[in-house]
Amino acid sequence: MASAAYRAGERLYSSYYGEVSDYTKKGGVIASEIMLPPHAPEIYLDRATLWNAVENCEKHPKAQLAYSFDIAMQNELTLEENMELARKFVQEQFVTKGMIADLAFHSPEKEDGGIPNPHFHVMTTMRPLNPDGTWGQKQRREYLLDEDGNRIRDKNGDYMFNAVHTTDWHEPETLEHWREQWAAAVNTKFEEKGLDVRIDHRSYVRQGLDLIPTVHEGANVRQMEAKGIRTEKGELNRWIKATNRLMQDVRKKIKALFVWMAEVKEELSKPQTPSLADLLIAYYNQRNAGAWSNKARTGNLKQFAEAVNYLTENKLLTLEDLQERLSSVNDEFEALSDSMKKKSARIKELQELIREGENYQRLKPVHTELNNIKFKKQREKFETSHDAELRLFYAARRILKEKLDGKPIALKAWKQEYAQLKTEYAELSPQHKPLREEVIRLRQVQNAVDTALRRREQPQAVQRKKHEMEL
Repeated sequence: MASAAYRAGERLYSSYYGEVSDYTKKGGVIASEIMLPPHAPEIYLDRATLWNAVENCEKHPKAQLAYSFDIAMQNELTLEENMELARKFVQEQFVTKGMIADLAFHSPEKEDGGIPNPHFHVMTTMRPLNPDGTWGQKQRREYLLDEDGNRIRDKNGDYMFNAVHTTDWHEPETLEHWREQWAAAVNTKFEEKGLDVRIDHRSYVRQGLDLIPTVHEGANVRQMEAKGIRTEKGELNRWIKATNRLMQDVRKKIKALFVWMAEVKEELSKPQTPSLADLLIAYYNQRNAGAWSNKARTGNLKQFAEAVNYLTENKLLTLEDLQERLSSVNDEFEALSDSMKKKSARIKELQELIREGENYQRLKPVHTELNNIKFKKQREKFETSHDAELRLFYAARRILKEKLDGKPIALKAWKQEYAQLKTEYAELSPQHKPLREEVIRLRQVQNAVDTALRRREQPQAVQRKKHEMEL
């Protein structure tokens, strides 16, 4: 009920908890609506009726109540286009499968210079609806049978069974399908409008992109950043974005240089190949011959001196030397990028461990107090009043169990490693810049060699043309 009230910006009363959730003063809510499958009772078009029915239908205090999806709208589309696209997607992917979908469109106000963040929230029911409009079962029991077809009992005398889901809504493959379909729907709309942009539901690794992924900031961090308050997550994302820009630029230049080098190497493999210095001299002589002023000639001379100094300092006399140098720069760049990606991944892992470790230690007394209560009604009352805290504790315990594999919680060590990695990451990021500057030097040499080769080929082309005319 609280989640539905927040997303819709409404005031809703939960009969299960006896509490009111009032978000009528929340800004940024554009519109909200409930979408029903054909066999759903129309009374569920009322938000309070729907989610109260869901809460009261579940008997177990730890039962899951709904699926929740947060989906970004596209700034390249109009609000009307985004809303139409969202409704169509929700209808096709959720409602037609029997889910009831509670849809809410948000467009938070941004400070001057802020990036618009329109998005929509979808809450869907987890229980399927029976043809008569009543709630169905999430799971059914499939009893284990012996060779004679009789049910098998466990050591306590209870019948053994497997819990079989009645739908595939919980499957990771289904979520992957939904993500893929949303990307396809958006990209189809982009194509219809002639926009040269696309989105992809896959991670950088699955896309084959050699980039460092940013960390999820969340609403609180974004609000603080919008007010000019710099946060750890914001700083990390700024580093990652700056590094990715450098990496993309350097990788693109290195790739182009390797392609160029293969082409020029074939050209320069002819007998009496001139040296790099000869080609540079020819190039800058040609530039000076066409220069209109002393200033232009001085600039040419300065560029020539810089290129020659670079070749001399690095003992690059032939194209083979240049190729070897480029390979060395590329290897250094890839090693640096790989190190940064590993550190970034570990930083994110530590952030999660620290967050869950702190939640576990902070909320463990609440769980201990619950275990010390012997009477059922008192336990249920305590669980109800501490529901949010216990959910966080159980989530933290589950995640830590999966991540640590029996190892103890080491908050102090994690925080020390996190601080150290942040320092190392900040020191590694600027190391891309000198590599980029050297690649730019290599590109200058490339331009000079290309021009010199073209100049050298021009007289040969004239001679060929003259010979053809004589024939």
